Amino acid sequence: QKTHLKSVCLQYLLCRLLNSHCFCLLKNGMGLIIFFLCAYVPKTEADDCRWAEVLKDLERIKTSKDIDVSLYTANADEDEECQELVMRCFFLETQVIIQECRIKNCSKTQDVWNIWKNGNESLGKKLSSTKSEKCKECEEYEEKNFTEFVQNFVKVIQRDCK
Repeated sequence: QKTHLKSVCLQYLLCRLLNSHCFCLLKNGMGLIIFFLCAYVPKTEADDCRWAEVLKDLERIKTSKDIDVSLYTANADEDEECQELVMRCFFLETQVIIQECRIKNCSKTQDVWNIWKNGNESLGKKLSSTKSEKCKECEEYEEKNFTEFVQNFVKVIQRDCK
């Protein structure tokens, strides 16, 4: 009998909610269309860039004085066909930064680790994608300092998010 009573109470509350002033629009077709469109828009906006978390972490580490390494740095203006391999190179080079941070006990170690982890999750199996004849291997890119590396990394991600 308690279960039945709870069910009746829940039905009563739902009925009161639907009859309230806030939800009067949901009673007609146009109100439902507007409701579903509004519910859908924030989701698509949030999914626009799968690299949002990586960008946040890059912003946190870009001014780090602890990290002093030279890294193979892909160009931000590489051919579109090479975009996956360019991203792969940047995320592989973050492993070098992680090792440097372990040695020097950097204050930004966790942020760098997050970049690598989120990058692997976003790329998934693409980290082992095959090389195109048009595209360079990571080691073929020029070595640049940490600041330039982060700047190019941000540009590549922003290009991918457009």
